[in-house]
Amino acid sequence: MDPFRENLFAGKTAFIAGGTSGINLGIAKRLAGLGAKVSVAGRDPQKATNAAAEIGGTDVAVGLSCDVRVYASVEEALDKAVATFGKLDIVISGAAGNFVAPALGMSANGFRTVVDIDLNGTFNVFRASYAHLNRPGASLIAITAGQAVNARMLQAHVCAAKAGINHLVRVLAMEWGPTGVRVNGISPGPIADTEGMARLTPTPESVKALTDRIPLRRYGTKDEIGDATAFLCSAAAKYVTGTILDCDGGSQLGDASTRDGAHGLM
Repeated sequence: MDPFRENLFAGKTAFIAGGTSGINLGIAKRLAGLGAKVSVAGRDPQKATNAAAEIGGTDVAVGLSCDVRVYASVEEALDKAVATFGKLDIVISGAAGNFVAPALGMSANGFRTVVDIDLNGTFNVFRASYAHLNRPGASLIAITAGQAVNARMLQAHVCAAKAGINHLVRVLAMEWGPTGVRVNGISPGPIADTEGMARLTPTPESVKALTDRIPLRRYGTKDEIGDATAFLCSAAAKYVTGTILDCDGGSQLGDASTRDGAHGLM
């Protein structure tokens, strides 16, 4: 049973940066399925067009070319989104970059690129969208990650970028709250059927090794991130702002494997 009422977002519009693939495309589909008109933006124009068609066609979605690292590019995409569907009720910043490397094996350019896409990109999307928001009531969500609060080796660039995003969310929630704009973040855990998890856990053995450490003992789904997004954008969360919602099966709590034989002990 769908936990949300049909057409929850009828008459609402959404802009999803990075919405042409993965978790963000799943979010776009979920919002469109609940009645929103959706603009998905990514660097590859063809992928953006394909994503819009996958979501539901020109009366439901539009695909836009956008490089979140370039403020003018973000402005142009937002102008087109608003010209197509009207002022924005929902803005998702989800464009991200990642690779595995030790700090001493990472170039300055590699570090800067991830910070540019993740952190600077989130600022660009939120700052440029402000003029187009349907205030009060607009909901902005940044897609962050557990690396923001849990330091991880080989992820210096991502840890720095995501920590910056978390604090950016809090600051903007404080500054924009008086206008009725809410700003939150979602921190997904391991999500099935994504490019990132396919790279990190390419074998059944590696999947089991990771899921054994997660309290809920499984990967999350794109639909579950979509549901978390729908909640934060809905009236059910109208008093929620400046919050990072962990949607991760408890994976940020630490290693929940039963190797010590303590499972079930109170």
